[in-house]
Amino acid sequence: MEKNVLEEFESLNTLQVSGETLKTHLKRMLESSSQCRAILESINRDTGEYRIVLQGVLESELSES
Repeated sequence: MEKNVLEEFESLNTLQVSGETLKTHLKRMLESSSQCRAILESINRDTGEYRIVLQGVLESELSES
C-alpha cells in the first residue's frame, strides 16, 4: 500500500466530505486492518444523529512507517 495512506487516514478527523467519499476512505482503512470492530456509541432516535467508533489494528507494513 502507498506511504501516504497513513496521512489519508489521519486526515479523516478534519475532513467534511460526502457519504460516498467517506465510505471510500473507511473501506480502505478496514481493508488495511488485521483486526477491527465497530461500536455504536450513541444514537438519537428523534434526530437520526448517531456516533460510531471504529477500533482496529493496521497491518504491520503500515504501522512500521
